[in-house]
Amino acid sequence: MIRAKAPSEHGIAAELVAVLVAVTSGEPRVLTIQDQSALPSGPFELAHRSLQSGLRAWVERQTRLPLGYVEQLYTFADRDRAGVTARHVISVSYLGLTREQPAAGEHEASWRSWYDYFPWEDHRLGPPPLIEKTLRRGLMAFVSATPDKAARLVRRQRAAMLFGFDDHAWNEDLVLQRYELLYEAGLIPEALRGRASAPVPDKETVAAPGHAMILDHRRILATGIARLRAKIKYHPVVFELMPETFTLLQLQRCIEALAGRLLYKQNFRRLIEGQELVEETGEMSLDTGGRPAKLFRFRRAVFAERAITGSKLPIAT
Repeated sequence: MIRAKAPSEHGIAAELVAVLVAVTSGEPRVLTIQDQSALPSGPFELAHRSLQSGLRAWVERQTRLPLGYVEQLYTFADRDRAGVTARHVISVSYLGLTREQPAAGEHEASWRSWYDYFPWEDHRLGPPPLIEKTLRRGLMAFVSATPDKAARLVRRQRAAMLFGFDDHAWNEDLVLQRYELLYEAGLIPEALRGRASAPVPDKETVAAPGHAMILDHRRILATGIARLRAKIKYHPVVFELMPETFTLLQLQRCIEALAGRLLYKQNFRRLIEGQELVEETGEMSLDTGGRPAKLFRFRRAVFAERAITGSKLPIAT
């Protein structure tokens, strides 16, 4: 188990937290520790040249997984991030993209679908039934819990906008905002840590589906998912998750897994080919279950030539 260094009685501890993402067999996967209830995290050490070099060093040392693309996410410093009895810990989080490999090294780690933590975020087969059956009920109880009329209206509007109620469109990028609303409404276990009582009077609606995590690691994971979902629409980072050669269908399924939404096949292919992101290898894949398909590879020169801006992936509605 990877833990941050303990702070002094009146000090502040600093830790690095990694959201390491892979896509395997059409599922977005995240590397976890502590019986799949935590993200890899470790102390910042002054001997490291930078925060990012420190992150790479201890992740590769403790899991033996090489990191590809890495970017800083956010610094979490809320005093209540670990509950009222915990000392103050500042977490600097990073998003890393890799390809799934068995984890080894000094600590036991395993991969798990991020939809196990956020089952309401997977809309590839349409809106998950749990949104209407479970979350809507809990959120409406949260709306009714305040006696202030204006506050009730604001809560109702937030719930409708974020979860697609009352004919509002689903926005796949608002992962963090949805998690924070569920936290505020007391519908997830993390919100109840250190509280004398739940904010929602209906006890049956307190526990929303989804695997809980320690501290505020599920909030950090939500931040990583939101960042990646937004980023794949304007930057070709998705190729960090792909094998050296792939079919266009495999590429489409990877993006759909991350976005939690389906893509229009023809529009997607025109976009990818029109922007010259890929090139044919001249080979065919026979592992398709049907007709052989052309194999492609990513044009690495794209990164050096330009940033991909102004493009919107053709997500189906």
